[in-house]
Amino acid sequence: MALYIRDDEVDVLAKQVQKVISAPSKTEAVRIALQHELERAREAVPLRERIRRLQEEVKALGPYDRDLDLKEYMDEMWGDI
Repeated sequence: MALYIRDDEVDVLAKQVQKVISAPSKTEAVRIALQHELERAREAVPLRERIRRLQEEVKALGPYDRDLDLKEYMDEMWGDI
């Protein structure tokens, strides 16, 4: 079945993709672009999972020291510089 693009903007985009990837036709360019988009979507990590991983990383750092005086710490680290 042939691919017919009725939207002028989509046609321009298809031609640009065809040119950039040196595809033999617009149809091939669209096929490759759609395959890449499917792969990207399948590999995307859901937001909930990304947040869970970040929370685990923060938890692994250990408890927050509320008594830490960052200015005092930095002054001590820099010494008399």
